[in-house]
Amino acid sequence: MVKHATMSHQHIHSQDQTGNIRVAFFLNLGFTLFEIIGSLYTNSLAILSDALHDLGDSFSLGMAWYLERHSQREGDARYSYGYRRFSLLAALLNTVVLIAGSLVILSQAIPRLMNPEHSNAEGMAFLAVIGIAVNGLAVLRVRKGASLNAQVIAWHLLEDVLGWVAILIVSLSLLFADIHILDPILSILISLYVLVNVVRNLRKTLALFLQAVPEAIKLAEVEHALAHIPQVTSVHHTHIWSLDGENHVLTTHLVVDATATKEDLTRIKCEFRDLTSGMSLAHSTVELEFEEDCSMNSNSAHHDPE
Repeated sequence: MVKHATMSHQHIHSQDQTGNIRVAFFLNLGFTLFEIIGSLYTNSLAILSDALHDLGDSFSLGMAWYLERHSQREGDARYSYGYRRFSLLAALLNTVVLIAGSLVILSQAIPRLMNPEHSNAEGMAFLAVIGIAVNGLAVLRVRKGASLNAQVIAWHLLEDVLGWVAILIVSLSLLFADIHILDPILSILISLYVLVNVVRNLRKTLALFLQAVPEAIKLAEVEHALAHIPQVTSVHHTHIWSLDGENHVLTTHLVVDATATKEDLTRIKCEFRDLTSGMSLAHSTVELEFEEDCSMNSNSAHHDPE
């Protein structure tokens, strides 16, 4: 009953997360079309460049929405663990797109330090206020997502919010003084800030693709706790990896005392579930074996309870 309730909660959570990404996609796409028209009206190359960047974001959000929905499919004969790692794939692809977009912005902003351009300040300020509102709403919808896909999308949208804040500051400044160099300076600072955080997410995503132990879980502590279950004499071949940064997998071998009965084995399994209940496990496999039955023990690390 508890397991069923947990799975139902995870399913509802995934649906909410997918719905938030869908809303962010339509908000971003609709505003991008509005932005292209506004850039032509204000004669602002900065806004047109941002519109093209947002158009790329729209494609990224659409891909993330599709892959997030795809990731909720149940396991089958081809993908026995299910399709959750498609969400991780979306995070990786979007991270690469975001890094490329930031580098493009830097390549445009750095030359403008020497040759600042004039734009329609009033029109820029108007578009900036709308841009902050639309992208800010999208950030609020996806920022609570626990998967790496949702986190990367949040950085996509936060970059857009910061970009529009910069445009608003520049446009307000231009109403009072001719200091067009503020635009490229702020763009460079924002792009560098986003790049630092995105690269950090990229390292985390690549680690999960390589089946690293999730950062929030300490493998040694898990093995230590399992080894102290009564009548467990040693623990080996414990592996923990993540399907999507949110749902994890654990497998382990527990060697039990030779005097353990069927009731003892049932109790040990119950204690195993209790100890791992807070680890967000989508799948767990525990093999109980006696010392003489363990075929893998001699070639693996052997952990005895202290």
